[in-house]
Amino acid sequence: MLKAINIYKNYGELPILKGIDLEISQKEVVCITGSSGAGKTTLLQILGTLDKADKGEVFIDGQNINELRGKKMAKFRNNNLGFIFQFHQLLPEFTAVENVIIPAILGGRNKTDSIIKAKKTLDFLGLSSRFDHKPTQLSGGEQQRVAVARAMINDPSIIFADEPSGNLDSQNSNELHNLFFQLKEEQNQTFVIVTHNEVLANMADRKLVMKDGLFV
Repeated sequence: MLKAINIYKNYGELPILKGIDLEISQKEVVCITGSSGAGKTTLLQILGTLDKADKGEVFIDGQNINELRGKKMAKFRNNNLGFIFQFHQLLPEFTAVENVIIPAILGGRNKTDSIIKAKKTLDFLGLSSRFDHKPTQLSGGEQQRVAVARAMINDPSIIFADEPSGNLDSQNSNELHNLFFQLKEEQNQTFVIVTHNEVLANMADRKLVMKDGLFV
């Protein structure tokens, strides 16, 4: 599913990643933990094609992402990867359904079909009564579930999540964590999650700890 080989990344003279190797299988939930500055988010961005390594290779579904540029990279990212961030990054002027379908519309998919799928996904996530609500009309947990639906809309091979529960209270965090594992079991979804939340990390199929740019 995902394979990273000998990943290095510097920012100026500062080494951030120092030769990371990683393999992730389909339907696996992998949590990456470690102190701030360990390189977790940088690694996630490289695995998710949002940044480039200085050295090393990343393969997703057999595709060497180093070979992709420009529009080809954007198309691959849109079709194959989903993203969830700590601050949901929903567009405030759009409803829940409108936010969810954005990746589908950007990918050239039929709008009517995308709306039907968005509503089905939101219903699955317990938001059937929130289709027409804008982000300010939703709770923090509801906003993050809309972000999960948006990440799922194009049936990604992998969903990358960066501190997805970092802005939620304990109840909403637990609900979100359980949702990830429900999606794993019921929809064969694969997750790579950067988190400081030890409860989530200990629930994962694998917990990987980073220190000074390496797994320990």
